Amino acid sequence: MGALHEGHLSLIQLAAARTDQVVASIFVNPTQFAPHEDFDTYPRDEARDIGLLASAGCHLLYAPKVADMYPPGASTTVTVSGVSEPLDGLARPGHFAGVATVVCKLLNQCAPDIAVFGEKDFQQLQVIRRLVQDLDMPVQVVGGPTARAVDGLALSSRNAYLTPEERVIAPRLNKVLGEVLARLREGAEIEATETWATKNLLAAGFRSVDYIEARTPDTLARLGPGPASGAIRVLAAARLGPTRLIDNIGDG
Repeated sequence: MGALHEGHLSLIQLAAARTDQVVASIFVNPTQFAPHEDFDTYPRDEARDIGLLASAGCHLLYAPKVADMYPPGASTTVTVSGVSEPLDGLARPGHFAGVATVVCKLLNQCAPDIAVFGEKDFQQLQVIRRLVQDLDMPVQVVGGPTARAVDGLALSSRNAYLTPEERVIAPRLNKVLGEVLARLREGAEIEATETWATKNLLAAGFRSVDYIEARTPDTLARLGPGPASGAIRVLAAARLGPTRLIDNIGDG
């Protein structure tokens, strides 16, 4: 959605290593924002983004307007059940229908062989994988590793909203996720560990925690009860001041 950072550019570089031509789309998609969210204030700087894309090896920018993507009379929405329902699906009703619809349209319009998405938005990545599989779309979906600052904070366009004081606290989210994963691998009880993590983030200065949960990586089904077994993905969304941060960590 623009406001590019090194995380986005790492996806361009990953694509360039696998393909002959790289296309990037920039589109701040209104259908994935709720009325109270930050669509109007979401960071936008297309001129800067164009320079960054060129320097990273992108060959073509596709930057449609809202009227191009949603012309008058458009009435079709794509929904992906199951994997889209927990976590951000509960915290942001309608969000993943907006994501699935716009990604379906972008893939149809650009017809790529490979589509690269970041693992920072892990639930989004799994929604897109299910979408492509279920609709028999001829594209390989590749997940790119989460890019992080030196202190562990996942890079995000919304990090620009953080005050200097909040920026000091923000890396705690990643540290707590790592501690949750370590505790679960040591045999800790899942719900008790999730409760501990929530309290820890609130004590560190986060305003609220939408969720911090251990899930199966492929379907995002709940783990438990009892000690965890098999691959784990721990996902979280928490608010630091007015800024909503998401992150995840896993071993599968």
